[in-house]
Amino acid sequence: MESTQQITRISVVQEGAAGAQKISGITEYGHSLEIVEVITVPGNLPPLVDEPEAHVPDRFAGDLVLSFLRHPDLLDYLAALCERQRIPLVASGRKCRYGHTPFTCCGLGRHQGLGHYGEQFGFPELALRLDPQGRTAEIIVIRGASCGATWEAIAPVIGLMPEEALIAYPREVQYLCHADPSAFDPISGKSAVHYAGHVHHAALAKAIQATKKAGTP
Repeated sequence: MESTQQITRISVVQEGAAGAQKISGITEYGHSLEIVEVITVPGNLPPLVDEPEAHVPDRFAGDLVLSFLRHPDLLDYLAALCERQRIPLVASGRKCRYGHTPFTCCGLGRHQGLGHYGEQFGFPELALRLDPQGRTAEIIVIRGASCGATWEAIAPVIGLMPEEALIAYPREVQYLCHADPSAFDPISGKSAVHYAGHVHHAALAKAIQATKKAGTP
């Protein structure tokens, strides 16, 4: 079981400050996690990098690598390293030959080998409590976006009726989302920001349905 692991140690590899928001979200909302190193490479690299090993180390201190690299040469090199060393890699919003590459940080499914990070961060899962008047009294995050938007979007929707919360909550998430709105998924036709709103709408709708089915406030 993933939960038998006491601490999941995370290595972050970022280009410029691309991972700053995720580092902040993981630190604030995660538990049993430790970011043991942050490896930062320059953000003004040339279009072609012939020696990626000059920027990315060949060993990592963590049990899991989170990549916030934009440059394809560096990401391909990092993916090959992780594959050879059998270290799990998550590179949200990117494509590479190895690892998990969800469309956004809130699109990561549940996968074996990601430790406490995979249990807590990824496709959102919520629980809901209604007050005696049927209004939203509490939204509990079981699993959410590593940027922290899943948690930070809650306060403005407390006190709303569920149907109102279903409109307001994903909108608040989109306001907080730092994904590139011009990055469109060719299959769904949605941008990363639209996708973030959609998955949070789906998670809240599921939580509302479960609460109403249980018949408990």
